[in-house]
Amino acid sequence: MSIPVLLPVLQYYLTDSKPNKMQYLLSLPENLVSAFHTITHYSPENWFVASDPPGNKIGSGGGTAFLLSEHSKKLGGMENYLSQDKKIIIHAGGQSRRLPGYAPSGKILTPIPVFRWSRGQSLDQTLLDLQLPLLERVMSLTSPDQNTLIASGDVMILTGDSDISVPDADVVCLGIWVDPHLAARHGVFFTPKNNPRELDFMLQKPDHQKIESLATSHLFMMDIGIWILSDKAVNLLMKRSGWEKDKFKNGIPDYYDLYSTFGVALGTKPDVKDDELNALTVGIVPLNKGEFYHYGTSRELISSTEKIQNRIKDQRAIWHNRVKVHPSLFVQNAESSVQWNAGHYNVWIENSHVPSDWKLNHDHIITGVPENDWKLNLPEGMCLDIIPVGTEKYCIRPYSIDDAFRGALADPNTTWMGTLFADWLKERTLDFSKAGLDGEADIQSSAIFPVLTKKELSEGIIKWMIDITGDNAAQGLWLSSERYSADQISANANLERLQDQRKKYRLLNLSGLAKNYQHSVFYQANLKQIAGEFVAGQLPLPQNLDESVSPMIRFRDHMFRSEVLKQSGKDGSGQEQQAFEVLQKAIVSSIEHNPLPQLNICSDQIIWGRSPIRLDLAGGWSDTPPFCLQSGGSVLNMAVELNGQPPIQVYIRLSSEKKITLRSIDIGIAEKISTYDELRNFNVVGSAFSIPKAALCLAGFHPDFCGTKYVSLEKQLDAFGGGFEISLLAAIPKGSGLGTSSVLAATVLGTLSDFCSLNWDLQSIGHRTLILEQLLTTGGGWQDQYGGIFPGVKLLESEPGTQEVMNVRWLPDHVFTDVNTKGNWLLYYTGVTRVAKNILAEIVRGMFLNEGNRLRLLNDIRQHSYAMAEAIQRNDFKRTGELIARSWQLNMALDSGTNTLEVQQIIDKIKDYTFGFKLLGAGGGGYMLICAKDSEAAAKIQNVLTSEPPNNRARFVSMDVSQLGFQVSRS
Repeated sequence: MSIPVLLPVLQYYLTDSKPNKMQYLLSLPENLVSAFHTITHYSPENWFVASDPPGNKIGSGGGTAFLLSEHSKKLGGMENYLSQDKKIIIHAGGQSRRLPGYAPSGKILTPIPVFRWSRGQSLDQTLLDLQLPLLERVMSLTSPDQNTLIASGDVMILTGDSDISVPDADVVCLGIWVDPHLAARHGVFFTPKNNPRELDFMLQKPDHQKIESLATSHLFMMDIGIWILSDKAVNLLMKRSGWEKDKFKNGIPDYYDLYSTFGVALGTKPDVKDDELNALTVGIVPLNKGEFYHYGTSRELISSTEKIQNRIKDQRAIWHNRVKVHPSLFVQNAESSVQWNAGHYNVWIENSHVPSDWKLNHDHIITGVPENDWKLNLPEGMCLDIIPVGTEKYCIRPYSIDDAFRGALADPNTTWMGTLFADWLKERTLDFSKAGLDGEADIQSSAIFPVLTKKELSEGIIKWMIDITGDNAAQGLWLSSERYSADQISANANLERLQDQRKKYRLLNLSGLAKNYQHSVFYQANLKQIAGEFVAGQLPLPQNLDESVSPMIRFRDHMFRSEVLKQSGKDGSGQEQQAFEVLQKAIVSSIEHNPLPQLNICSDQIIWGRSPIRLDLAGGWSDTPPFCLQSGGSVLNMAVELNGQPPIQVYIRLSSEKKITLRSIDIGIAEKISTYDELRNFNVVGSAFSIPKAALCLAGFHPDFCGTKYVSLEKQLDAFGGGFEISLLAAIPKGSGLGTSSVLAATVLGTLSDFCSLNWDLQSIGHRTLILEQLLTTGGGWQDQYGGIFPGVKLLESEPGTQEVMNVRWLPDHVFTDVNTKGNWLLYYTGVTRVAKNILAEIVRGMFLNEGNRLRLLNDIRQHSYAMAEAIQRNDFKRTGELIARSWQLNMALDSGTNTLEVQQIIDKIKDYTFGFKLLGAGGGGYMLICAKDSEAAAKIQNVLTSEPPNNRARFVSMDVSQLGFQVSRS
């Protein structure tokens, strides 16, 4: 398999707008189709929505075929349609009988609270918003022939740190490991025990005894409803759905189920005989740490959200400025002054006004309630939904949390609000005739919900409906009013009014959060989006935070203020600078002791430090503050020597002058320092010696850092034993992407440690390098210095916090050093340079603001390092090369400028000969690591780039894995 195509879908990580080459096809309730783009703001250009043909059951397979056929008409017909774009299909058009509160807008647009353990989510996020990143991520891994993904709209899948790779097969299905009882309610994949990625057969809802009996010979996984189909497989699905000669019979597909009919004919040993379907190749992708959450019923709305919220047990759940009395209380987009106690649980209040005079118990879902002064007492299990219809009316829908809304009204098993429907009528001295109802009609299609004006909407009629209390006129109002069925509510709900009310309540919530600005939900959410809400709603900025507040909150506070000013058309640079200063102080303060340098050489000795350089293979950017401070980082890199030598070298010797002399061998300049002020100006822009000056300060040659105070640098040098010279050599071009400045800083610090008896180990040197870069305001992470001073190939991991200590796990280097593959790894200097500081500032700003797409990408980048580590441990050369390609894709997604025109011209010449390649470092230029398919391909790459170089600086450089890392010795 050659390098994966660089899909435009990767752009989804960068902005809220989706790339032109990804198409989204949604099957929705009919009423939502016309309002979808208005209430979601998704572009009609690449978001196509439709509902199934009215009055026809066509199944998930027929529904998929119908969506594709309808969308193809918009684009000019079916010819070449399937291969034109990547397509994500989401089926979300059901009646939602068991989750009536969100039936009008479809389960797919169910508002989901911000998860307290995750950053970057939106306060107005929906189930759709939370599903998309995984679906888009999966599609970014598909081959050119795999252009259609099908998913369900009422589930949420969390992958944990599962490594996802998509095999090149006609049908690819994602599955998770579950117990037989849960699997029995879904489709189940059965795979050989020695190969869980190959499907033997699929069964639809087998009982758990059947699963347990098959488990003796097979592994089994639950189908989570995410399927990828090749164009060949889609054509067969269309054919099985009645597609003939570019059309359906009568324009409507036949009923055909994707899972119970199409799926059971797949695999190497399918139960169903169908020669064409049996011949399709199938791949299974196990999500080894995947989690499946269903949003199909009212109870699941609460239970699934509670389980997700409480995945991480060591964090308190903060809600409305108080610790929640129970983890299953959810209030969002709402104005509520209810007093909570331990007896309240399983409560969901959304888009509603619930004043203090309401008495709640447990098992409630309250949605859509407008502002009111009612005094309601909701019995346990009672739910209330008020839906705007037309321009000013409302429909009242009370129901029980367990109502199924299925069965004939007169059926003795049909209940409503926890009682038989016939008994509900009898308790109100009504019968079917008086109520104008057909006892044989299904409850879902029966008109039982009154439609009222705002003036008629009162506690009286609600009480009459739920517990027979209320005023005497309520029954007459119910009988005389227009009434809707559940189906009519979904068909006639004014979704724009519903959304406007939700937005009004959300702004009230934001205003309340602003009064207690340290609210955890505020800081978990996407602050860029919240800033837009503040600007649009003209909300006042919260009061300033004092120094007692955690730096993790204060630096985000300043960046948030900067963003509000920026979106208001004002200058926010001052607040942005303060954000970086708070971050800098937090990292710098992680060193508590002040060193006292003491001379540690004889007068005629020279201290000589040298380091290899690092090649970043996976995980780069996850080591960058503030991301790593909050989430930890994971990077896989290796230390290499270039052209047989460690390219970073530092020499220190005593001098006859009471000064510190700094020399750069590669630049050919020198500077003499005789005062503390000259030393402290290390952050002057353009200074050639910023790194050694800052290193000297950290080594104790400045009163801000020294354990003993001296009146002048001259006096300190007297006490030290004399002045000295530091000579630097960086035998690497500027802008190389090899982390040169960080490795140089670490080498200077390590050499000073030996020269001054500071006794810093490699961990201390690495952490002080991170501090040094914060002092220089260049920012950056920790992987460069650790990658260079620690030898070999290693996985570097950090825990959340100030990053003092890295966990270093060494990996075998056979995949890079084996005689059969070593020559296939090529290091090429492109001759194109790029400085990383501006790139870094833009990306770090996104980290500060919790930009959701950027944080999701950083999490993917971090997890990618583990996939790379596994491939290297297995000595899998091809897989390692392909993962190098994935690293390149992820870097391009994070920074659109990573791949320049000059770089792409190089890529175009070599891509067919490679498994993967990537620019090292921040990209845009510098060195490129290339994994050639074999020795012949390596020779062709060397020949083409040597004979047709992009510029007169480009060249190949030999490299060897360093087995020593940082070394220091003396003459």
